[in-house]
Amino acid sequence: MKYFDSHAHYYDERFKEEYNGSVDDLIGALLSSDVSYIVNVGTSPDTCRAAISQAKRYKNMYTALGIHPSDAQRIDTGMDVALADIESLIKDGDNKCVALGEIGLDYHYPDTDRKLQHKYFDAQMTLAREFDIPVVIHDRDSHLDIIEVIKRHPGVRGVLHSFSGSVEMAREIVELGYMISFSGTLTFTNARRPKEVARAIPREAILIETDCPYLAPHPKRGTLNHSGNLVYTNSVLAELLGISAEECAALTTDNARRFFGI
Repeated sequence: MKYFDSHAHYYDERFKEEYNGSVDDLIGALLSSDVSYIVNVGTSPDTCRAAISQAKRYKNMYTALGIHPSDAQRIDTGMDVALADIESLIKDGDNKCVALGEIGLDYHYPDTDRKLQHKYFDAQMTLAREFDIPVVIHDRDSHLDIIEVIKRHPGVRGVLHSFSGSVEMAREIVELGYMISFSGTLTFTNARRPKEVARAIPREAILIETDCPYLAPHPKRGTLNHSGNLVYTNSVLAELLGISAEECAALTTDNARRFFGI
């Protein structure tokens, strides 16, 4: 039984600190045991390059390349230069890119520049349409605006990662051709809404992820997350769907391979 981690950030500095400067042994061990595939997700031109560098070292690690809404506010080269950089990275066939992301909206912090976030989001959705590549969407406290942007870009397909919206939103997103991905938050004891969503949407629309090093599942909360912890998310999801853990791992792996074209 192996798992497909559809969203990870293995270039994060916390991995270097935890594993004495190199996370290579961990990734290698995971990909040779419990994990079949990993999508290493960039959030800025610099982290995209870091994600690419790691993915090139492993047969079954791929990349998603894009600019996160929070990172967009820290880029000092200007939007046109940053997006041209991302476009060139996606065009390079050696970069193992299977999606454009992580993109989207994040309204959590009071100093958020929503106008700038929307500019980056719209521009990257347009780019995804031009490249005919799926998008990986970040949505934090911005549910209604996320749907509005998605509807403005028909023909773009994607996934809402670590989904936190309602059952009604999930159903609408799936109707628009999008996938829903569940992270370790699905295992939290107070995670009523994600559990309701998992039961309500079609099985063929479900992915699982870690978002590591963030969002370690119960009972690993408070520790550095990694793809091996998908066992906990998969177990809870299997119970919610009324299938075995083996069937759930196969289901979400098949869904992810189809979605990313692997």
